[in-house]
Amino acid sequence: MFRLYSIVAIGLLLLAVGFLGVEEVNAEANKVKIGVLHSLSGTMAISETSLKDVVLMAVEEINTAGGVMGKQIEPVVVDPASDWDLFAEKAKDLITKEEVAVVFGCWTSVSRKSVLPVFEEHNSLLFYPVQYEGEEQSLNVFYTAATPNQQLIPAAEYMMEEVGAKKFYLLGTDYVFPRTANKVLKAYLKTKGVPDGNIVEEYTQFHHQDYQTIVGKIKKFAAGGDACVLSTINGDSNVPFYKEFANQGLTSDDCPIMAFSVAEDELRAMDVPPLVGHLAAWNYFQSINTPENKEFVKNFKAFCERNNLPGGSKRVTDDPIEAAYFGVYVWKAAVEEAGSFDVDKVREAVYGLEFDAPGGKKQMHASNQHTLKPVYIGEIKKNGQFKIIYKSDGLVSPDSYSSYLHPDGIYPAPTGGPKEKIGM
Repeated sequence: MFRLYSIVAIGLLLLAVGFLGVEEVNAEANKVKIGVLHSLSGTMAISETSLKDVVLMAVEEINTAGGVMGKQIEPVVVDPASDWDLFAEKAKDLITKEEVAVVFGCWTSVSRKSVLPVFEEHNSLLFYPVQYEGEEQSLNVFYTAATPNQQLIPAAEYMMEEVGAKKFYLLGTDYVFPRTANKVLKAYLKTKGVPDGNIVEEYTQFHHQDYQTIVGKIKKFAAGGDACVLSTINGDSNVPFYKEFANQGLTSDDCPIMAFSVAEDELRAMDVPPLVGHLAAWNYFQSINTPENKEFVKNFKAFCERNNLPGGSKRVTDDPIEAAYFGVYVWKAAVEEAGSFDVDKVREAVYGLEFDAPGGKKQMHASNQHTLKPVYIGEIKKNGQFKIIYKSDGLVSPDSYSSYLHPDGIYPAPTGGPKEKIGM
């Protein structure tokens, strides 16, 4: 009798385990994984941490509203720690081990260049949310931020036409974005008749902290007037650069700085009052005065406070944060339009997609992987926000390759994309 009870008990136990296994399988079937690939430590954490935060906010919103095609999004967050080789390793793990449907990530162009071969080899999809130097078009990347003709060129044009700048100090971090950006800027300036003697180009390493000598050079360069700095400094080096600029008595009246990688989020780590009057060129500012943007800002602050994230309700939004946020929604809309998570089908559904972003209506380009966006120029205010002093007339169409570097109009073909299937 005891043996019979034991057999029955074991049978019931196995049946229960079977039911639990089915429930687990069903739960997994109702999820879709996405990768979040941003530096949460190292020199770029000052900028990238907020992109991770806002991607998770978008995921929370989408899951609360029912998910994507009935599936809940499961974010897999990794920290490549501002190590460019580690970006590639982490990307490969997300694709091959975690089997994510898409990845949202990277900031610097060197990190994007590091992961690009991985995404192209596996025909996976990356949404890249930061303005960059252009000269790239991969079918495995959607670029949701600015190309040079949507940031660099309008900013340089503004400095010449509105500020009256005739001399340009091009100062950047020593890697691909600043060097290529400055090639574009120099080519543009030369078409406007700016002589070589009025252009200085200089670079520092990531995490560079001592700007005393360089600011001294800038002060001498600007002594005759009509000078400006076009800054492509990235990461935490911006803090000592702006501090030294003020320490040496330079102001926006003496030599205005036009920044391409300093936004509201970076200003949180700076002593802002001495920076008043300096400029930045972006495609979004927190100060955009619309109900939709105010709601976005409020929601982000509440999300950070609710999740006990550093800064809480004092957090700010900025251009890369908006681009990272709406990138998740663009992917969602494309998946639902395609009726599939398949990369090739999703890619086709993204082309030409029109959507409402916090900063207003935008559109994905019909063929070149980039995004049609407005251009804004802002002036730093004492409260760490920007006063918008210029806005483009409507959306500016992105150029993946600059006409100033390719005056013959011949551009490279896109890389990456669908793989040929053996036997087909």
